[in-house]
Amino acid sequence: MGMSDAQAIGDVVEGALKARTVEPHAGEHASAQDPGHTHETACLNCATPLVGSYCHACGQAAHVHRTLGAFFHDLLHGVFHFEGKIWRTLPMLVWRPGELTRRYIDGQRARFVSPLALFLFSVFLAFAVYHQTAGETNFAGVPTNAADAAKAERKIEQKIAALEAERDRLQSKGADTDAIDQQIDAQQTGLEIVREVRSNSSGPEIDSNLQSDIGAVNAAIKKFKANPALVAYKAQNYAYKYSWALIPISVPFLWLLFPFSRRFHLYDHTVFVTYSLGFMTLLGVTIMLLSVTPLEGAIAVLVFVPPFHMYRQLRGAYGTSRFGGIVRTFALSVFACIALMLFVILIAAESGA
Repeated sequence: MGMSDAQAIGDVVEGALKARTVEPHAGEHASAQDPGHTHETACLNCATPLVGSYCHACGQAAHVHRTLGAFFHDLLHGVFHFEGKIWRTLPMLVWRPGELTRRYIDGQRARFVSPLALFLFSVFLAFAVYHQTAGETNFAGVPTNAADAAKAERKIEQKIAALEAERDRLQSKGADTDAIDQQIDAQQTGLEIVREVRSNSSGPEIDSNLQSDIGAVNAAIKKFKANPALVAYKAQNYAYKYSWALIPISVPFLWLLFPFSRRFHLYDHTVFVTYSLGFMTLLGVTIMLLSVTPLEGAIAVLVFVPPFHMYRQLRGAYGTSRFGGIVRTFALSVFACIALMLFVILIAAESGA
């Protein structure tokens, strides 16, 4: 198992455990027949007399487990099961997101994973999958503009010419040229990358005149030109660290769809946004996984999923008419792009700090 595999597994476990913090009682079923159970008549946490499976004062499980097997059983529940709630939540999140949102707002909490727990898990899962499918971002040695690419191309061509001359000399003496052939192949690969950058067909080409009216973003651009590898690495870490900021950034925009409404409050909008972000993140995970399979062509179809999902969630959560749902879906799509842009500016500003 490589470091990237270990990091990916660690990200998923970390996400599940953090989600477990939000869902603290997930998987805590206990009975008198469980191995390692204790026979308390009072809560071991607050000493309140016990009535039922949980303490009615502090909520701790009535029976605590004191075996190694029970410890790992609880760990597996916390990481992978969410007490089975995840299997009731995900199908509704995908197909009936509005009903899920409304039922959670109205108080049906025990059946479903909370929006924040789901969002946390989806974010950690997304970054784990990203590291597996995209690998580490590495801009080191790659020219960032056409002028630098032209210089790099000339240098590589000179190296290839020198290596080919050396290969011809060795061949004339009947010597083995496998090692030098490998060096030529490596230089040819580098030459292809540089030529792609120069032709503007791919690669991280950075316009030397690129400017921003936002001082922090402008500083980030300058730092990216100076050290693209470091800034790209920092941007990934900050996106991971500040992913939660998408929630407060997005909620005011959703409020604008129902301004001064007495029926819907900021709490309703926050639940809506958090479930929606959780779904969009899981959709991103699906796209990343498809990108490394023969089903890569299906990604084009998934482009239409976000507005359709927004429409269904708006209609189910807020009871809008079809026309009202369509209009608000269009507005919400615009707002989502603005919120994402603000988030990118935040990450750029932090990366350039």
